Amino acid sequence: MDFGLRLVLDIIGVVSFTISGALVAVRKKMDYLGVCILGVITAVGGGATRDIIIGRTPPVMFQDPLYVFIALIVANVVFFFLYFHVNGKSKPLVNHIFEKYLFLFDTVGLASFTINGVIVGETMTDGGIFLCSFLGVMTGVGGGILRDLLANEVPAIFRKHVYAMASIAGAISTAVIWQFSEIAAVSTGLVLVVLIRALAMHYKWNLPHIKKQR
Repeated sequence: MDFGLRLVLDIIGVVSFTISGALVAVRKKMDYLGVCILGVITAVGGGATRDIIIGRTPPVMFQDPLYVFIALIVANVVFFFLYFHVNGKSKPLVNHIFEKYLFLFDTVGLASFTINGVIVGETMTDGGIFLCSFLGVMTGVGGGILRDLLANEVPAIFRKHVYAMASIAGAISTAVIWQFSEIAAVSTGLVLVVLIRALAMHYKWNLPHIKKQR
């Protein structure tokens, strides 16, 4: 797999998940430091989890802090943009802005990191569809899990628009097709994750759950 493509996926994922984490932090009324920390953890948490699973220590985020620096820059941009442009606006409008862009950047980050995790599995381990798919899912959802836990929310993978199922579908399809064509595998995986998330959002799809009892 071309290193340039992996780098592009990494950067897209880092930027998207940083924005996602920063938006959640702002919505939770965290201060400047909270926005930066939650943005960075969301961006690099999944990759760090993946690296620990495959014994790649210390994780890449410590070997090459480029992604941490990118995340810090993006988190600062989000904070100051919202600080100067959202303060004072009506609550319904602010909530609409957050939900709209949170979904967008969460979906892009999920797709990019899910496929990136599969690629790392295929290129740095003995491979195998199960292992590579698992690494893809952990890379995709790991940062979001840490973000939601730190924000005192139930992780999105357990409650929100088949979040984890989109990652699982994208990871498995990428790992299977990889055996035949790497480019086709990456393209299919990215499209599948985004498509499932978009359809789930539009049609309000959710996995079955037990309704709250009186």
